Amino acid sequence: METQNNQPSEDQQLWQIAKARVSFKKSALSYLIVNLFLNAIWFFTNDGDKSHYYWPIWPMLGWGIGLVLLYIKAYHGANYLSTEKEYEQLKNKKNE
Repeated sequence: METQNNQPSEDQQLWQIAKARVSFKKSALSYLIVNLFLNAIWFFTNDGDKSHYYWPIWPMLGWGIGLVLLYIKAYHGANYLSTEKEYEQLKNKKNE
């Protein structure tokens, strides 16, 4: 389903964007549920010791970095790293 100039149709692009956004939302919900569970484990196993090592930070940070990258791809990815966009900006700058 492509046009003559080998560009995907607008409808196909919209489907890809929709899939990426739904994927992000599912991942964000999974992140929230799993990290709430890990924090509950940490909370109930620290025996009231306030200096107990906060180990849930590591999965939160690791997974969080991936989640941020997924967000960028889903909501800004179409234009964020686009060669066509850069070309158009350079062309417009040259014509000024």
